[in-house]
Amino acid sequence: MQRVCFLLKVRAEMAEEYRERHQHVWADMRAALSRTGWHNYSLFLREDGLLVGYLETPDFERARAAMEATEVNARWQREMGHYFEELDGQAPDAAMRPLTEVFHLA
Repeated sequence: MQRVCFLLKVRAEMAEEYRERHQHVWADMRAALSRTGWHNYSLFLREDGLLVGYLETPDFERARAAMEATEVNARWQREMGHYFEELDGQAPDAAMRPLTEVFHLA
């Protein structure tokens, strides 16, 4: 199982609204994430907008590509894109860059 951690930057002035949106993630979005291999997926948001994501998956690139192929993900990315800084024209999920793991205590 691959463990993946990534950072994104939510606009600080939109952090509270971003938190609220994630209290009501659509059921079909949750199902698609599970079906495509996104397990133990968590998002952590610091007050200044730093977003830390963590998930476990057998193959991150395959899981990301499978989500990209879903209609529900396209809708979610369109709705969520304006919350983020520094996407350089990409959807938030395409802008994820996994961090290199340097230590793990099992």
